[in-house]
This record gives sequence, C-alpha cells and structure tokens, in this order.
Amino acid sequence: MNRKSALGILLIIVGGIAVLNFVGIHFGAIFGFIMPFILIGLGAVGWMNNKKWIGGILIVIGGFMLLGKLGVIIMLLLAIGLIAAGISLFKKNKRGVY
Repeated sequence: MNRKSALGILLIIVGGIAVLNFVGIHFGAIFGFIMPFILIGLGAVGWMNNKKWIGGILIVIGGFMLLGKLGVIIMLLLAIGLIAAGISLFKKNKRGVY
C-alpha cells in the first residue's frame, strides 16, 4: 500500500465516523480505549524504522494512556494479590513449632 492509498483510506474512515456521529452513532468511548493501542503500535513501527526518539515517546504516551484506562483492573488485581499474600502469611504462622 502506497502513501496515497493509505491517506485515502484514513480520510474515508474519518469521514465515515463523522457521518455516523451526525446520524447519532457515537464511537467516543471505543476510540478512547483503542487510541493507546494505536499510539503503542505507531511507536513500535517508529522504533523498528530507526526512529528511536519518536517511537519511544509514542510508546510511553500510549502506555500512560493505557495505564489510566486499565487502572481499575490493575488496582483490583493488586488488591487480590495483597489479600492472597495476607492469607498465606496467616497460614504459615500456624505451621510453626511452639
């Protein structure tokens, strides 16, 4: 795919989204979740094409955005891990010799 056809596809997608938004179909939440993955992907492409600075910056920005979106899930997993660690400490104390 050359540069003109990629730009054409991008313009068609953006125009289609604008028309759907006008009709009443909104994709804001979906794009808010997909955007960090797009930035990470573009950063990886830049990194592979020897554009280390730009690629690294895009990966970091996408990672921070993704961390913000997945913060609730990360905190839930952290809480479950802390509970499991606390339970394992109680079980280890009962096995001790008196």
